[in-house]
Amino acid sequence: QREFTQKKTFTTWINSILAKHTPPSVISDLYIDIQQGHLLLDLLEVLSGQHLPREKGFNTFQCRSNIENALTFLKSRSLKLINIHVADIIEGKPSIVLGLIWTIIFHFHIEELARTLACTYNQPSLDCSSAVDSSPKASRSSKKSAKIKERWKISATKALLLWAKEQCSLHGSISVTDFKSSWRSGLPFLAIIQTLRPGLVDLEKAKSRSNKENLKEAFRIAEVELNIPRLLEPEDVDIMNPDEKSIMTYVAQFLQYSRNLHESEDDMQEKVREAMSWLAAQEKKLAKLLIDTENETHYQKYKQMMSFMEAFNQEKNTFLPVLLSKRSEAELSESHQQMREEWDKLISQINEWKAKLDQMLPSPLDGIEAWLQEVEHLQAEDLPDLQDPFKAMFVFREVIVIFKGLMDCFDYHLDTLQSFKNEDEKNMPVVVPEKLEEMKRRFSNICFTNSNTFLEYHYGLCSAIANEVMLKLNIWDMKYGTKESVESLLENW
Repeated sequence: QREFTQKKTFTTWINSILAKHTPPSVISDLYIDIQQGHLLLDLLEVLSGQHLPREKGFNTFQCRSNIENALTFLKSRSLKLINIHVADIIEGKPSIVLGLIWTIIFHFHIEELARTLACTYNQPSLDCSSAVDSSPKASRSSKKSAKIKERWKISATKALLLWAKEQCSLHGSISVTDFKSSWRSGLPFLAIIQTLRPGLVDLEKAKSRSNKENLKEAFRIAEVELNIPRLLEPEDVDIMNPDEKSIMTYVAQFLQYSRNLHESEDDMQEKVREAMSWLAAQEKKLAKLLIDTENETHYQKYKQMMSFMEAFNQEKNTFLPVLLSKRSEAELSESHQQMREEWDKLISQINEWKAKLDQMLPSPLDGIEAWLQEVEHLQAEDLPDLQDPFKAMFVFREVIVIFKGLMDCFDYHLDTLQSFKNEDEKNMPVVVPEKLEEMKRRFSNICFTNSNTFLEYHYGLCSAIANEVMLKLNIWDMKYGTKESVESLLENW
């Protein structure tokens, strides 16, 4: 059932993209049509805006070459193609083909859309959790970039779910907690439609209808009124455990709709110019503030930062629609690209400023801040690849030891923070109270996350997998023929 749903959903999504190709093309049977490589290259060309090399013919060699070109391009975008091989695609193996298409959908569609949301939800603030990594270790961005990319898939999924929650929260008790059974009633789809286009849906009436009726109505309205392709059918969602990837693909289209602002290019260019002017003014304001507060106390510096951030967060709301406009790289004008670069630069400068202030905290708060950041970075690390359970076991064991060592200091640091006397010899505050409250909240978050249990669970899982592998290998103690045939047997297994 899951494989059937994914095939249908992914095929419809691909055809909606291929309709934009010149000339347009269409997929009839995903497993068969992908084998030649041409449609796969067409898809990637539309999504990336790039022209990709290809063989024009359809013999085995040319088809293989086209698929290799497609996979090489995906790897150049730092996509992990685990167990996805040319031979499997040529054979049209369902699990491999679906895995490849999902990787493409997630990277080019969901990740790109959710990236704008991550900017929206992670604006610089006084809370360390909403800023870019600020520890001295994290400041070495070049060394961290790979790990940040590794973590992004989790962030993209969470960002998309958070967006969906926000749309639904405007309509009373309708809520979503995942991309599975939360959508079964059809009400979340209708709530999102009502948020995007008020007046199209009667939610009170919908609450008295069956799941299938609501789903059918939501998919119909989305297709007719919002021009969103019908990727799902009611029977795909109104089941005990609907397919998460198919629902994510469909929900992302509503986000795409919300990002596609219907305005002329002239209007957009004018808004870009206004945003650029505002960004330049903010950068000058920040630079002047850094100079003016150079010899101030930590308390005064932090107060100035709070004042700056309060004004910044208020003013930025005017420019967010253009700053975070959802357009692919290929669609962006030169001025729009420059604006995005300036926005990223400003955000980076603000986060660097906050990181320096955190490092300048008076003792013993500086040590507590460093400890907090180290624990938070460890909790944010992506899980090791379970494809290699032996290596994953080693990594888990190492992380568990580090984490337990850090958590041994939890009570000591918390007690020190709570007993910190926030005044100098003149009875003046040393640190702004907001900073102390932020640090206490982060202790609560670390305690709530309980990463140690999570890590030990995965270590146990890897151990079980590794034991199973060893058990299997130990019973293969008879001769199986040539060395080549044994290697083939092991590879297949």
